Amino acid sequence: MNNFKKTLLNEIPEFRDYTLNYLNGNISTMQYKEFAAGYGVYSELNKKLFLIRLRISCGIMSRSQLHTIYQIANKNNLKSIHITTRQSIQFQDLDMDTTVNIMKQLIENDIYTKGSGGNFPRNVGLSPLSGVNIKESFDVTPYALATDKYFLNKINTYNLPRKFKVYYSNSQNDYAYAITQDMGFIATLKENKPYFEVYVGGSLGKEPKVGLKLPHLINPSDALFYIEGMIEFFKSEGDYKNKHKSKISYMIDKLGKDEFLKRLYLYIDKQRQNINLKINPTPIDYNKQGIDIKCDNPRLFKQKQQGLYSVYIHPLGGIYKLKDLKCLLKELDKIKNPIIRLGMNQEIYILNLDGQEAKKILDTTECINGCTALENSICCIGTPICKMGICNSQKLLSDIITYFKINSKDRENLKVMPQLYISSCKNVCGFQQIGCITLVGTMKSINKVNVDCFEMNINKLLNDNKSIQIKSLGSFKSFDISPMLYEISEKLIENNIDFINFVNNHKKEFSKIINKYKI
Repeated sequence: MNNFKKTLLNEIPEFRDYTLNYLNGNISTMQYKEFAAGYGVYSELNKKLFLIRLRISCGIMSRSQLHTIYQIANKNNLKSIHITTRQSIQFQDLDMDTTVNIMKQLIENDIYTKGSGGNFPRNVGLSPLSGVNIKESFDVTPYALATDKYFLNKINTYNLPRKFKVYYSNSQNDYAYAITQDMGFIATLKENKPYFEVYVGGSLGKEPKVGLKLPHLINPSDALFYIEGMIEFFKSEGDYKNKHKSKISYMIDKLGKDEFLKRLYLYIDKQRQNINLKINPTPIDYNKQGIDIKCDNPRLFKQKQQGLYSVYIHPLGGIYKLKDLKCLLKELDKIKNPIIRLGMNQEIYILNLDGQEAKKILDTTECINGCTALENSICCIGTPICKMGICNSQKLLSDIITYFKINSKDRENLKVMPQLYISSCKNVCGFQQIGCITLVGTMKSINKVNVDCFEMNINKLLNDNKSIQIKSLGSFKSFDISPMLYEISEKLIENNIDFINFVNNHKKEFSKIINKYKI
């Protein structure tokens, strides 16, 4: 890995020169994106500042790495870090020199950005409570880590048509959304032996699809045979000319399921000759002396290890202020062997806490964390930072929560609403294809004036045929969304019913509210 670090450090001068040429107008925005995204760097909306995305392997951080992230952010006068969907962290509003310096500091501390964007195998996804979840089939963490290590060891050798995402889930609950990735592995048991279900060609893009399930369960140790086989198939027959068609899902559509599977297995069989791809997992030791407690808190999860707990932390919109992160680190420094993991929905989990430690982490993070689904809504960074963004998604979420807190009696209206998935545009940074209520930014001309609006959808993952159903309810002015959602919450309280039942069984009442605000 020292040679890998040296290689990445040697690439920094070229990256800096290319960035300087972009700032001087010698390189187009698209050319810069194609180059810089591979380093996890993206130009922001004003074209003078940048954001950098960290590759947090499987969303797992050591305490020292979290300290490093805090120290780098603090040294560079950042007020917060952004926890993204897909288990990553971003620094934002950076000038060129700061971006380059941060990249160097991260590499020196074994935190990488290479391959966190661009046409590379991206950071491998993982169910965040894998290894401690009482209901899991088995711990998939060693397989996910082995896969990400394999990708990093050869990251500079890839020439893919487009990005390639691999995710591991520890149970049929699929907390990693493995069925909607380019390649997903879901842990299952057969005759009390561990296996993976395998899905290929899933997508959360503009045409969301659930992946094609392979006909046979596989030995978990064989996962890299399947991954490398799919990559070679993708390189051989993927579309390098049209990025909108350069997805595995389109390969399936083009070839048909039977022919696609026939060819895929030929590529997989070739990889079996490489014995170095066999994963020999080293089990992770989660055991330490536990302390049982009685605590009714929705952010507290009892682990399968006796007397140990995990705590859920979800800062509003994934924006973790440095002053709050400093308080968390101060408490973590008192704890023996904490495990830090990022979730898929902008949350942090602190694992392996005894009961007393868990109580202290709950207390320390109470001021930044809501205890309702609505307060834990998912939200992309949006404008004015994101170059692709259309609307200010973070402001919308903040406005909604503020409106509910001001008007709700005893927080009851907050409690009855489901989680929102908010995206500034049609890209999937806000995971809007899998949320129950989703809000997608758009611009509408009203009386010849452009107005920030959001399209509201109700989505449903249909488990019977593994498909995603999206129902659009129309577009709404951004400033009308808070009162509209609040009216809905009032009806949920009045009818003593949850949101989905209200939509399905009180259609006239629901439509009356929606039509009142619809453009």
